[in-house]
Amino acid sequence: MDAQKKIQAISDEFQQLQTELEGLVDARQKLESQQQENQGVQSEFAQLDDESNIYKMVGPVLLKQDKTEATMAVNGRLEFIEKEIKRIEKEIEEKQDKSEEKRSEMLQIQSQAQQQQAAAASA
Repeated sequence: MDAQKKIQAISDEFQQLQTELEGLVDARQKLESQQQENQGVQSEFAQLDDESNIYKMVGPVLLKQDKTEATMAVNGRLEFIEKEIKRIEKEIEEKQDKSEEKRSEMLQIQSQAQQQQAAAASA
């Protein structure tokens, strides 16, 4: 395989990694937004007394919910979201590392091709 084809193949892989990276960053942003929203709910719950009425929307209906149950649900969601953020951040880091490897590989092949062209021109 000549240098140009190698560079094109690596470039295609690099572009694919960049696309996947964008998707992961979008997913992380959505999770961070959900995390902020749930943290807001959590702080609102902390200000309520135990006799306060809490309602949960289920479809078009509001159902009364126990404060302890509601608090546990929000805490559980926050825990899940934090785990997902960590998982996605690890994936982002891996994709960034792979992207950097592909970039280095492309530069190396381009450099070798230029050296070969220079050697051929001087011969």
